[in-house]
Amino acid sequence: MMGEMTFFLGLQVNQSPRGIFINQSNYVLEILKKYGMETYDPVGTPMEINDKLDLDKNETLVNATKYRSMIGALMYLTSSRPNIVHATCLCARYQAKPTEKHLKEVKRIFRYLRGTVNMGLWYTKDSCFELTRSLYVDYAGCKDTFKSTSGGAQFLGEKLVSWSSKKQDYTSLSTAEAEYVSLSACCAQIFFMRTQLLDYGFHFSKIPIYCDSKLAIAISCNLVQHSRTKHIAVRYHFIKDHIQEGTIELFFVKTDYQLSDLFTKALPLDMFNYLVCRLSMCSFSPRELERLAKIQ
Repeated sequence: MMGEMTFFLGLQVNQSPRGIFINQSNYVLEILKKYGMETYDPVGTPMEINDKLDLDKNETLVNATKYRSMIGALMYLTSSRPNIVHATCLCARYQAKPTEKHLKEVKRIFRYLRGTVNMGLWYTKDSCFELTRSLYVDYAGCKDTFKSTSGGAQFLGEKLVSWSSKKQDYTSLSTAEAEYVSLSACCAQIFFMRTQLLDYGFHFSKIPIYCDSKLAIAISCNLVQHSRTKHIAVRYHFIKDHIQEGTIELFFVKTDYQLSDLFTKALPLDMFNYLVCRLSMCSFSPRELERLAKIQ
């Protein structure tokens, strides 16, 4: 009765015969103007590859209220911009006592947005509807706590429907252990999505999860509990049961082809743009969207 949806909770929705494009370009322009960043030079990535933020008590403190406001604005934007999720979540860890170094990194995210105002998620009309998941872990990536950062992306066919970048609660003693913990969390997310899709009549079994750690896959598929894994909290071992039941399957993928790498660390420009493209993100100007809508 209200007609075709074009706007929903801050998301701009452009529908055409070829697919649906979701972005927040108006909101990007609004926050760039709000924080005086609309004239800054754009950059190619939201984070410099060599930068790893940490608590630095020797740096000059900045206005915490403004810093938190900028982080909040970016967090709202991550609902259509998974390419800034990791950078935003990393900067959000330092909201208690932000310094000039932290503010510089937040401003870099805004400078990246300055050059990618029209970028968003492109959902093509005709593609398969297979539920898949990829994950990656940056082992001991946090310089303050040495905890690992888990990144994950969930797809329905080629359509990106869920993504995350989160510092693990659990302090892992090895890369394999960090990947195994991440696999367990990934499995829980898969089952949440699977339950939601059941309400719409979609049934999935042997859901593929792509991981770049052969050791983590071996631990998950080995139903015998060895002494070397007894120190891992029991709540992470439930993935073994679901592998035995055949609900999920684990597949090895080389790090170079791991889509979730984008959610765990800063990347070189070429690799960053390649992964952004693989996530079905693209940029359409208002004129291009009008042209798409007219195509039959």
